[in-house]
Amino acid sequence: MSLYAHERRIAELAVERACKLTSIVSESQQKGSISKSDHSPVTVADFGAQAVIIGALQTVFPEDPVVGEEDSTILRKDDGLRERVWRLVQEASGFDNYQTEIGQVESEEKVLDYIDWGRFEGGNVKRMWALDPVDGTKGFLRGGQFAVCLALIVDSKVVVGVIGCPNLLVDPADESSGNGMIFSAVIGEGAFSRPLASPIDSAVPISMRSLTDPSTASFCESVEAGHSSHGQQAKIAQSLGITKPSVRMDSQAKYASIARGDGDIYLRLPVSATYEEKIWDHASGNLLVAEAGGIVTDMYGNPLDFSQGRTLKKNKGIVAASKVIQPKVLEAVQKVLQES
Repeated sequence: MSLYAHERRIAELAVERACKLTSIVSESQQKGSISKSDHSPVTVADFGAQAVIIGALQTVFPEDPVVGEEDSTILRKDDGLRERVWRLVQEASGFDNYQTEIGQVESEEKVLDYIDWGRFEGGNVKRMWALDPVDGTKGFLRGGQFAVCLALIVDSKVVVGVIGCPNLLVDPADESSGNGMIFSAVIGEGAFSRPLASPIDSAVPISMRSLTDPSTASFCESVEAGHSSHGQQAKIAQSLGITKPSVRMDSQAKYASIARGDGDIYLRLPVSATYEEKIWDHASGNLLVAEAGGIVTDMYGNPLDFSQGRTLKKNKGIVAASKVIQPKVLEAVQKVLQES
């Protein structure tokens, strides 16, 4: 039996429940964003998804700390918003039969407590979870790609990663195949995917495309120009001889897409020298790509360091590709950086 089989199962069940919650919000046409102190948007789906996932983790692994993106400060000041999130959490939990395994959030006060359990500062600890309840909130608001991401980090290594993508096509070659995928990986055991609507034991292995010539590759990048340097990335594509237009999408859906072979390269070069990537934005995707036959480094070829707290402060930028073409991609990255 897999060393982390139990953790993977619990993570999948929790992410699946959170994905249902995000779908309820989408279908209600009442996504309503609120601006946080850093001016980034947050929605009731962000709060609700964090509450149901941490509630599940607290039920099964009560001693495990969680590094989560949200906190309950806004909810504690707004009775109407807090009540709305609580109703949403109740509704989402009522759609599955997972109560015996992951429990359910018991009260409005527990919603706040579970959200705030995600305030852990991270670092080099034995076990911790990294959670992004709605990665790509702007994508969620516009009806584009977003992801629910949960990863277990043990001794600074990501050992379990789960990514739920409610808007990602089941079959990228078939527009009628429906939306909703869940991806998972355990260190040393490969990467897997299944439709969100299918049983948890129906996952099948996935792998990156086998390429030897980077000019035949396609690459993914962030929609938001504020998240990555589109100009530099276009020059890198040109240096590699890539002629296909880049695919732009929000969130760790990019990692999932290249892991199953929809694309080949994910570039995220910083637009600010002081910006630090958050660990919850890359932990799950880092493992998924690695287990699908790829490698994820920063733009200097260094592995991502999850021991530094809530951010990847020792890394700059993200470069993900198959192991065969990664050196060539990094060479092109360095060439463009030097020219700049």
